[in-house]
Amino acid sequence: MYAEWLPDRDLADRIACFWHQHGEADGVQLVVPDGCVDLIWGPDGPFVAGPDTGPAPVSVREGDTFTGIRFKPGAVGEAFGVPLQELRDQRVPVSALDALPPLSEPFPEREGASIGFDAVAGESTPAFGLDEHSARRLRALRATVVARLRQTPGPDPAASDIAAALRTGRSVGEAAWHLGFSERQLQRRSVASFGYAPKTLQRIVRFQRALKLARAGVPLAEVAATAGYTDQPHLSNDVKRLSGVALGQLV
Repeated sequence: MYAEWLPDRDLADRIACFWHQHGEADGVQLVVPDGCVDLIWGPDGPFVAGPDTGPAPVSVREGDTFTGIRFKPGAVGEAFGVPLQELRDQRVPVSALDALPPLSEPFPEREGASIGFDAVAGESTPAFGLDEHSARRLRALRATVVARLRQTPGPDPAASDIAAALRTGRSVGEAAWHLGFSERQLQRRSVASFGYAPKTLQRIVRFQRALKLARAGVPLAEVAATAGYTDQPHLSNDVKRLSGVALGQLV
């Protein structure tokens, strides 16, 4: 069972969603690149899942629970206290990140931890199947995120424009010119904001756009043209490199 829901208004510019997954059977969950970074409490404790550049299969056992907060692409800023590229393709325990406070169980309720969070931890809990144990974890994760966002500078204000320019199918050089950057400036700002060089970021945002179109029922030839691929084989090959499976399996 997987559920996700939108954050409260004061976090909406930085956070994509809160989410929770409960393993109903042993299996493997395929995580594909989306430009996001997650703070997660899993069976082995809290950790940060950095931005992926390829498929990341996750083994899930029956009864396992994962509770997380997903940052929007380019919105992490300095929240984790390390350059984002150091988290690329990594799963890093919170205990290894000096900028984050220790999170362990059992933990006391923190003063103010549930501010703006009552809809998740209170009335909406039954609708999402979120037990009190997981709700407490999510309160702790949210309190940590709120504290870090208050203490650290915000993300690059150009981050969303960078992703948008690359999503349209422009080359890296064309995107830099469109944004008024040199290619070196675009490289530096892309790596700092997303953990990816512009070319990698371009492939990932293009892939995510194609996946969204395909899931909406758009024919694959039209998906390829709209998302900026040379042709349908280019789409198929790029999807396979990024996800490890064919587009039809993802859809």
